[in-house]
Amino acid sequence: MNAETAKEDVLTLEPGSAVVYDEPLKLNTLRTDVTFYPVPFDKLVTPVCPDAKLRRLVRNMIYDGILAKLLGIDLALMEKALGRQLGKKAKAVTLNAGALKAGWDYAEANFTKQDPFSIERMNETAGKILIEGNAAAAIGCMMAGVTVVAWYPITPSSSLCESLIGYMKKYRVDKETGKATFAIVQAEDEIASLGMVIGASWAGARSMTATAGPGISLMGEFAGLAYYAEAPAVIFDVQRVGPSTGLPTRTAQGDLIQAAFLSHGDTKHILIFPSSVEECYTMAQEAFELAELFQTPVFVMMDLDLGMNNWMSDGFAYPDKPINRGKVLTNDVLKRIGEWGRYKDVDGDGIPYRTIPGDGMPAYFARGSGHNAKGQYSERPDDYVDNMDRLARKFETARQHVPRPVVDSNPKAKIGFIAYGTSDYATEESRDQLREETGVETSYFRLRAYPFADDLAAFVDAHERVYVIEQNRDAQLLQLMKLELTPERQMKLRSVLHYNGLPIDARSISDDVLAQEGFDVAKSTARASGVGAGMTGGE
Repeated sequence: MNAETAKEDVLTLEPGSAVVYDEPLKLNTLRTDVTFYPVPFDKLVTPVCPDAKLRRLVRNMIYDGILAKLLGIDLALMEKALGRQLGKKAKAVTLNAGALKAGWDYAEANFTKQDPFSIERMNETAGKILIEGNAAAAIGCMMAGVTVVAWYPITPSSSLCESLIGYMKKYRVDKETGKATFAIVQAEDEIASLGMVIGASWAGARSMTATAGPGISLMGEFAGLAYYAEAPAVIFDVQRVGPSTGLPTRTAQGDLIQAAFLSHGDTKHILIFPSSVEECYTMAQEAFELAELFQTPVFVMMDLDLGMNNWMSDGFAYPDKPINRGKVLTNDVLKRIGEWGRYKDVDGDGIPYRTIPGDGMPAYFARGSGHNAKGQYSERPDDYVDNMDRLARKFETARQHVPRPVVDSNPKAKIGFIAYGTSDYATEESRDQLREETGVETSYFRLRAYPFADDLAAFVDAHERVYVIEQNRDAQLLQLMKLELTPERQMKLRSVLHYNGLPIDARSISDDVLAQEGFDVAKSTARASGVGAGMTGGE
């Protein structure tokens, strides 16, 4: 319905598509390989809606009526859905129902079905839920036992904390006293929000924040404090297009390198990558476990497509494991180890024992400045090196505890795919396209966390070429992989990149891979027109 982008929209369509459009735009002159259905919306809306101010809104309902007729949807079902949507607003229901019927009647009287598209009634959604990723993550946080949330609104993460507020008010209020068993604070900015989270975590609360790329940028100094003072923190990064303000309502996977090394000096952070609303729910819980197990910030790397859009899913399973607070010092542990130091590695895994204020265990100073194994201030070179080496050792230990990759090894495949997050869906479809259209077989490694496990090197070894599929310009996941893989393994890596702000699609992946494999790939109408740029071949 947008005159400014209508031409662009039509040129991006695949051949054989169908277009319902406003007749004065004359879009049917642009192409001959799609079906056009011109509609005089202004003529149809005038008798239906006498109020000129409302006509712009009611036009969309005429469009729905036309689509229902063309796709074979029962008009009674459309009217039922309309009533459910508008509820008790009788005048609005009457007005919109008239527009819906006007669209249906026009299509019935004027259009002969010329396209193959129709909708068939099924029951495949029985038992399913419809939920956005942010809401799923919010439920996961509540199930994980979060008690302190500090946040600052920013698209596309705001609905995560907004949803959590609603859930916590419903399920986390003491029934006897009527008092909340949680604290949710809207801070003055993203910097303050992470500072509050670190303070609450140090005091023993399970704490979190949610933000997007610009907020992550602001959190650098506090992220370093949490890493070095070793305070748990869970940070949801619902990624959008950058840099700067970028495209705040478009999706991307552009914050990986920033989040992995956030802060000055030597830092390495744990990242986990949900690809579905189910994983938003389960990985939210895992994030709190990992943050307390390793006493460090953990970043949950979602994106706008997953966080703000509704997805269909099976119902979520209720947690069946007790909460694990990690290495919290007790009297029994103190007797076993003999002498306690806040930053002393007694088990060889880099993870020290911590105490929580008020638990009766020894106290310590949590500081962002240099310190020794006992937590005392120190500028001694050996103390600093020992501490940094232990932090690196802790990061190595995390490899065995972060979510494992999902690997589909195909013995016929010389080519491997690596993807993560919402790239998963297009990647799976691309694998089908390549196999069915060209006979190209692939294996698939869906990455779910950083640091990488040993499975990654083994997967690269098993294939002649490995395509790393991601939604950013600079191949950020591939760059992280290069930091850990041998030169021989690096030589096998190729990039498939998508960064135009729209969700990645299977055909773009398939065409890019085939071009790099030496196939003659016909340019689609969308590419020939220069629309939809943002895919590029590899390295």
